[in-house]
Amino acid sequence: MSDSLEFTGERFTPECVREIWYEHFHRYALAAHWCDGMRVLDAACGEGYGSAVLAKTATTVEAVDIAADVVEHASKRYEQIENLNYHVADCISLPFADNDFDRVVSFETLEHLAEQDALLAEFRRVLKPEGVLILSSPDKAVYSDLPGTSNHFHVKELYRDELEALVSRHFDAWSLLGQKLAFHSMIWSLDGVKNISLDQLSDENLLSPQGVAQSPMYLIALCAAEKSLLPDSDQQLWLFDDQEESVYQHYQGEIQRNMAAGGIIAELEKEIEALKVQVGKVQAGKVQAGELSSQETSWWQRLFGRR
Repeated sequence: MSDSLEFTGERFTPECVREIWYEHFHRYALAAHWCDGMRVLDAACGEGYGSAVLAKTATTVEAVDIAADVVEHASKRYEQIENLNYHVADCISLPFADNDFDRVVSFETLEHLAEQDALLAEFRRVLKPEGVLILSSPDKAVYSDLPGTSNHFHVKELYRDELEALVSRHFDAWSLLGQKLAFHSMIWSLDGVKNISLDQLSDENLLSPQGVAQSPMYLIALCAAEKSLLPDSDQQLWLFDDQEESVYQHYQGEIQRNMAAGGIIAELEKEIEALKVQVGKVQAGKVQAGELSSQETSWWQRLFGRR
């Protein structure tokens, strides 16, 4: 069995790189802070990478997915993690008792199902009375409407107000976080950071917004029976990267490739201009047909096999 699953676009795999890697791992890295010492359910775990992240802080993690081949893969790939178990199960009919989990984590699951109320009702059933649901789903307005695209793996995407209405039908307390990749310059104290300040240049005006001005691509909902049970998320900003700075390295590589391509294009443009001059001379009758053969072979001659 291969160490990695084929990426089909339906589910993320950790072999994916750059932006999509940041999006998926950041959600689990943040959730892991809120799962410290907890019994956790990772619902619709997919390849299993996120369950492994949660297991770094959780007491136990039970991970479920409806795809048997994916669960088999995850069970073998992460078998060395003792507090992690994978199960084949449907998220709207979970094989667990009532009030079993401190945390239910389910990222990018909602939009793949039409039975969204049944899904949240089942999450509420397996959560302890003091438990918390942490889920994410793309904001249809930004994810699909704005770019004019459609993900054929998604059955029912939600707008923000629709997600708020959905979670409020099943949980008395909830709060929403937004997630989006952005390009920022960072300046920070090497003695440690306590506060984060954001400055933004817009139409030559310098702004200092009190929050992130861009619309989020993904919405992350924290849901519980009462507000006091929710993880502390008020007025906070969480950052995430990898030590190798893979997205930045890719960006630099693209710049270098574009610069190299620009040099090649400039040389081709010079040859084209030289060719135009030669053609003009031929048309003017100033050069005999045989004279062209004595000229340096140009790119178009090499391309079409003329030597």
